[in-house]
Amino acid sequence: MDVEQFRRAGYQAIDRICDYYISLRDKPVSSQVEPGYLRKALPASAPVEGEDFQLIADDYQKYIIPGLTHWQHPSFFAYFPTACTFEGILGELYASSAPTPGFNWSASPACTELEAVVMDWTAQILGLDKAFHNISEVGGGVIQTTASDSALIATVAARSRYIREHPHVAMEKLVLYTTTQTHSLGKKAGLVLGLKVRALEVTAEDDFALRGETLEAALKEDVDAGLHPFIIVATIGTTSSGAVDRLDEIADVAKNYPFLWLHVDAAWAGVALVCPEYREACQLSAVNTYADSFCTNFHKWGLVNFDASCLWVRHRKHLTDALDITPEFLRSKHGDAGTVIDYRNWHLGLGRRFRSLKFWFVLRSRGVAGFQKYIADCIQLNDKFVERIRESDQFSFVAKPFLALTVFRLAPKSLPHLTTLELNALNRSFYAQLAARSDIAITQTDLNGVFCVRLVVGAEKTVESDIDRALDVIGEEGRATLREWERTWGP
Repeated sequence: MDVEQFRRAGYQAIDRICDYYISLRDKPVSSQVEPGYLRKALPASAPVEGEDFQLIADDYQKYIIPGLTHWQHPSFFAYFPTACTFEGILGELYASSAPTPGFNWSASPACTELEAVVMDWTAQILGLDKAFHNISEVGGGVIQTTASDSALIATVAARSRYIREHPHVAMEKLVLYTTTQTHSLGKKAGLVLGLKVRALEVTAEDDFALRGETLEAALKEDVDAGLHPFIIVATIGTTSSGAVDRLDEIADVAKNYPFLWLHVDAAWAGVALVCPEYREACQLSAVNTYADSFCTNFHKWGLVNFDASCLWVRHRKHLTDALDITPEFLRSKHGDAGTVIDYRNWHLGLGRRFRSLKFWFVLRSRGVAGFQKYIADCIQLNDKFVERIRESDQFSFVAKPFLALTVFRLAPKSLPHLTTLELNALNRSFYAQLAARSDIAITQTDLNGVFCVRLVVGAEKTVESDIDRALDVIGEEGRATLREWERTWGP
């Protein structure tokens, strides 16, 4: 492909992307293909001779788009949102047009310097303490791929720090703390690093949040048993329930264990800190006072295309002490002098993509006010959903609604005698009906043995009429499930 061919193909690609978004509302939310559809459609091997690019572009429309689940669809309420903006798309396009491996400052100075700047910009708009800013030259921020990577990096740094201070402690004695509501990233970090992981119990009575007394009991038990807890992964906005662990209580206990690293995972909810009115609910003050590391994903609720996970640390030296390996061929004058950041020492890989460019595009195009409006609009739409669920005789909340997340179940007041097991069976049938539909996407979860359904608002194109329609669909399937239940089991 020469420059002029690229120009024509690029114009067509942009046109087709625009057409895709214009028609998005008319598409099914979920892909309707069957497993293995693509292998049946494509040749068994790559072509020997190159093909005309127009054919390739047309095959994208023909074969790939039907296999996509449309996460930006206005009726996508599953999992957590995955951000996509036109500014982010253009940022990715420009970044891919001048590839750079970004392993040190010299590889492309703009790549490193822009990341340092936009990580400070994002820290500022979230209200993070200056200790987390790159300009402090003590702490700082770095773009990772996902919150799982951020948690893994924090765990590596925490382990390294602990072993340096306790060189005679055997690795098998180390313990990583999570809760029973922590994302799987905690267990995965333990699996990758060969660490013991202890999930501390949380209860519905505490809104599924970790309390200080639970942590204190676990620490005493484990220390008395000769174990060495060295990190706790606390969460602001857990996946299943939106729970917010009590950071003040955790920190009050942790002060007696000075080498216990506090990593705060706010992968979804953290971006809400851009709105000052939600900072107290998201415990910003405690994050700024106590956290050793903090993560939020701008590729979830932050308008920046995947991947865009932000990790800030209070002391960057803990990262570089754990991860700095500099062979001769990677040395540079500025790196040796310590006058620049070499981000390869802030993550597991060597090379890294130019992800800061899409941050820069989105932050400048939307401004702080644009971010605040988007977050507030999502929460307002969820508030409408919450109000209707609260007024309903069919449904009840399983967890306290938080920001743009609602966790609920079918629990009709006409059937007050149903046991938890019966309600779980009823809700599995209800969810199966919802999951079979192609015009809405919602996910299931389990909260301490209670099967339930979760809805989260996050697609930028979602408007009030989409919430009304979601309520209609949920109500319709709820009534159908109840009719079938009563036919089978009686009223």
